[in-house]
Amino acid sequence: MKKLILLFTLIATTSLAHSTEYVINHCPVTPVREEPAHAAEQATQLLFGEVCEVVDRHSSWTKIRSTMDGQVGWVVSKMLTPVSEEAIRLLGERREANGEGVVATPMAVATDTKTGEQLILTIGTRLPYYKKGTFEVLGKKYKINPRCVYEVKGERLEEVKGKDIVRVAQSLLNVSYLWGGKNIMGYDCSGFTQTVYSVFGINLLRNAREQVTQGQVVGSLAEAQPGDLVFFDHLDRAPEATRITHVGMLISPTEVIHCSGCVHVDKIDETGIRLANGELSHYLVQIKRYL
Repeated sequence: MKKLILLFTLIATTSLAHSTEYVINHCPVTPVREEPAHAAEQATQLLFGEVCEVVDRHSSWTKIRSTMDGQVGWVVSKMLTPVSEEAIRLLGERREANGEGVVATPMAVATDTKTGEQLILTIGTRLPYYKKGTFEVLGKKYKINPRCVYEVKGERLEEVKGKDIVRVAQSLLNVSYLWGGKNIMGYDCSGFTQTVYSVFGINLLRNAREQVTQGQVVGSLAEAQPGDLVFFDHLDRAPEATRITHVGMLISPTEVIHCSGCVHVDKIDETGIRLANGELSHYLVQIKRYL
């Protein structure tokens, strides 16, 4: 009998260990921190409707892993809503079959069709079950101005051009720098590039050192196209170190838009980013294409 009980306990424990808990962020923007404390460093942010796996729990905090980019960190638990594996499966099937909407303007307002409550959403927010100006999250239906939404479908990706990517990037000019930020009130360098590409359904990883592992290598600025990403190291390190610490987006072979202080445009050459006075601020390490 003891052996039987032990067997059932082992089966139950194994089953539990392999089950995955999911949560959805139900706030427009939610900080993800390095440690379970409000004073801890912000690692990244979750936008409304982002799905995450539960990794751990501590007091009033939940450690999550984003299903979009794999980022791990701590979120205040009350910002998250549990959701079943079945719901996540259905959401994935719907996205694969019909695509989804993505907020494509710096900000947009969504209205709960039942209560009239409003949500202010930032660019890059995914809109599940989107159709003709409506979408659904957690059993709630919202309406949104279709002019603020890009409909992302598999076949549309081939139509995306570098000039489309650049146009969205330029709509974010002068947004302030914020460490870990990826919303209209503040970006870090890679949060900016990740958000711009997400508008077109292209999933980049979160950090510059991760984004450089994606895409196809472009040999030189002369071969580059608008929308290509350029990766840099800071000037205070030897150029041969080639550690990726910064990322920007090419507007042309001589101009780069990037978030450093704020989203702005600088000159670029084969050495790196040139400030207005001609001084070099970042070493150019790599150029990558994602289209």
